[in-house]
Amino acid sequence: MTAGPLAPDPVDTTAAAQAERRKLRKHFGRFDILFFLLCTIVGVDTIGAVAARGAEAFTWLIVLAVVFFVPSALLIAELGAAFPDEGGPYIWTSRAFGRLAGAVNNFLYWITNPVWLGGTLAVSAVTAYTTFFNAGKDLSAPAFYAFTLVFVWVGVLAAILSFDIGKWIPTIGAWSRFLLLGLFTVTVVVYGVRHGLHGFGMSDFSPSYAGFVALVPVLMFNYVGFELPNTAGDEMTDPQKDVPYGIFRSAVLSVLLYALPILGILLVLPVKAITGLGGFVDALRQVFTVYGGHVAADGTATLSGAGSVLGDLAAIMFILTVLSSGVTWIMGSDRALAVSGYDGAAPRFLGVISSRFGTPVRVNVLSGLVSSAVLVLAHELTNGSAAKLFGAVLGLAVSTTLVSYLGIFPALPVLRRKYPDTPRPYRSPLPRLVSAVLTLLILFASVQLVAPGLGDHWFGAGYAPDGWSHAERWQYLLTELVPLIGFMLLGVVFWASGRPTRQAAGDR
Repeated sequence: MTAGPLAPDPVDTTAAAQAERRKLRKHFGRFDILFFLLCTIVGVDTIGAVAARGAEAFTWLIVLAVVFFVPSALLIAELGAAFPDEGGPYIWTSRAFGRLAGAVNNFLYWITNPVWLGGTLAVSAVTAYTTFFNAGKDLSAPAFYAFTLVFVWVGVLAAILSFDIGKWIPTIGAWSRFLLLGLFTVTVVVYGVRHGLHGFGMSDFSPSYAGFVALVPVLMFNYVGFELPNTAGDEMTDPQKDVPYGIFRSAVLSVLLYALPILGILLVLPVKAITGLGGFVDALRQVFTVYGGHVAADGTATLSGAGSVLGDLAAIMFILTVLSSGVTWIMGSDRALAVSGYDGAAPRFLGVISSRFGTPVRVNVLSGLVSSAVLVLAHELTNGSAAKLFGAVLGLAVSTTLVSYLGIFPALPVLRRKYPDTPRPYRSPLPRLVSAVLTLLILFASVQLVAPGLGDHWFGAGYAPDGWSHAERWQYLLTELVPLIGFMLLGVVFWASGRPTRQAAGDR
């Protein structure tokens, strides 16, 4: 399905593109898009990181929903319906700003996901496992690697499978979210009736600059992803109608699925006891004592009977939830990288769609290898500290993700000007203003991720990530900035390697 008459587009005219796109299969329907988006946007791995900032986290969650989440939904709804080609964000960026910008932007968009899968998500899954199935004891190094590598490659295998099979992972993940977050919310109410809840005064919800700096990047990371289904644009049955439908419905559900559990954690746990890594898992264990178990004087929760059974089920749903988050992003970003490969903005070797599966198997395997390497490297560099590993990799994943939107969000007004006659089933209001506000917010958040607290107290006590001290600020800066610059340079290398493909299409 095409979006209407466009200016000559190399993606549509090269023999390579035509050959690869014929291998794609249309079986991505309206509810598939909705479930895909829920898995994309609602990630439970960062709920603890948000709740750890206290009651004002709830305030900033609502503020960002209004000034960032809703506007980005409006912007992506137009782009996704008007330009529903396979590759989504790569197509929009390269059409608006050229292939070089598209190549660099798309490499950042892709690389963040294997980094995230092999770091933050894998560690979150291990934490849930050890909390509920290993009495809270850390796994030995061999057991840690066995668990996490199986986690990574199960996700890669799901991405490799043809989309009519692989899409069931997001479907299962969406229902796991409903059940897990719904059960948690109901249980918080029961727990509050029996044991009372932590009270908050209105002043606790007051927003602060330190809270803004700490929370906005993570909340933005949680709130992006509306464009991901469009990476499989040629596999949708009716993208011009289904994309806006999926975006607007998932937006409402996503805010609810974030707000309720975060408020629940704040009501159950003292703020000092909430950690970025284990906050949500710890809250699950504590509230489930209402079904069997007790909370010791030091705050340690022990489950028994029905509480233990429900806790184990919750841990399984948590692991399925974080796995489905990784799978959906790998599915989408790998497709975008494959499109750039046969469009001449990445090595042609990567721009191959499997005839058997209809998926970019080569890119999928590459993602698995990168995830595994990140997992091992980060684990060794942090001496096995789960909190440090989680914080460092989350910061890198968030920064690379957000920087890629510096190419996506400004594309809307540019594409309106370059392609004014393209049919637009949905048109975003105030496109220039929406694009400018979103871009400025992303730029601010990106700077604060690399140098938390810059402009106030760089890496001060209120800004340093969990597990890091002020004395380690230069080390943290290097861990964030060097990979980010390196990824941008690799994007340029990918663009240069696509020159033969561009020349074959008569384009430089």
